[in-house]
Amino acid sequence: MYLDHAATSVLRPDVLEAMSREWARVGNPSSLHEPGRAARRVVEECRERLADALGARPSEVLFTSGGTESDNIGVLGGYRARRAVDPARRRLLVGAAEHSAVLDAAEHLARSEGALVTLVPPGRDGVSTAEAFVAAAHEGEGGPDAVALAACLWVNNEVGTVTDVPGLASALRELGIPLHTDAVQAAGRVPVDFAGSGAATAAVTAHKLGGPTGIGVLLAQRDAALQPLSYGGGQERGVRSGTLPAALVVGLEAAVTSAVAQLPTEAPRLAALRDRILDGVLAAVPGARVTGAWERGEVSRRSPANAHVLVPDCEGDSLLFLLDAAGIACSTGSACHAGVPQPSHVVLAMGYAEAEARGALRLSLGWSSTDADVDALLDVLPDAVARAQRAHAAASARAR
Repeated sequence: MYLDHAATSVLRPDVLEAMSREWARVGNPSSLHEPGRAARRVVEECRERLADALGARPSEVLFTSGGTESDNIGVLGGYRARRAVDPARRRLLVGAAEHSAVLDAAEHLARSEGALVTLVPPGRDGVSTAEAFVAAAHEGEGGPDAVALAACLWVNNEVGTVTDVPGLASALRELGIPLHTDAVQAAGRVPVDFAGSGAATAAVTAHKLGGPTGIGVLLAQRDAALQPLSYGGGQERGVRSGTLPAALVVGLEAAVTSAVAQLPTEAPRLAALRDRILDGVLAAVPGARVTGAWERGEVSRRSPANAHVLVPDCEGDSLLFLLDAAGIACSTGSACHAGVPQPSHVVLAMGYAEAEARGALRLSLGWSSTDADVDALLDVLPDAVARAQRAHAAASARAR
């Protein structure tokens, strides 16, 4: 039973079929002969449909290898472009609960290029508000005039809470600060209107929505200042050179457009499954806590696909392995930190103690999720928790 769609989702059959047809053809979209022109038509038609689905113009859709590269271009490329025009802009405002693709990019800029990074803490609900970002801009060295860029998740990849991106972007725009937002967990889960968001750039990927790995999008306003991270043929407005993989672009477009078209019915369906999980965990596990904003049936403040809980008196990794042995695939947090025996920086930033954060468990849903998946989880969860708690108690006793 697969409950780790926030890490990667099951490939949609229609996506596989569409990619298979394209893989059967030959043609480099940058070539001028007929096979190349045919591949180019496919890519550009996909670009137009993606733009429609995400509230962007086709010229604002830049293909990348995935969410991490899109975040890196948005943060590294955005920061360097602003500094090239105004060297006094050395500051970065970054949400403290961001994905590592953003946090590590900011850390690299601090370490290698002298950037001054301010981590903006989230509230207990996991959201870094516009007020918090504006306060951070004013409090730091040089004030807002020294800030090159801000970055904040649209939907938190671990706890699923939703940021008011239009409100945040508007508040920052008044200070002359562009916003990059990681929309990887937002697209196809909550409404994403890039034009209406006011963000300068946004990252989207395919494989969270039933598409292929290895392909994503950077949505970038036409006037967004970006320096490229790689150089070559000058594809994608010169921001991201490289031969475009037409079959992967087809898979990306099919996954995103399907997810967006189905959102009006899929969001309440997933929210009902999410609520069953959260209610079931609270009923079966004394002392368990739901992290982030949550109201039953509500999808505007929390992703309908995310159930994140803190299980007391156990290690999340131990619980994960016990659930895995019982046939349930889930995670303790971001797949990018899998195997790292440390409490989640997201949960710690929200104000939880380290002992509480170690019991984190993320159960995430997708297009193929069913009531049977939830039934299977709730059947095995009490025993898995009891065993994980016994193991934790025994380890604590030995340590004493």
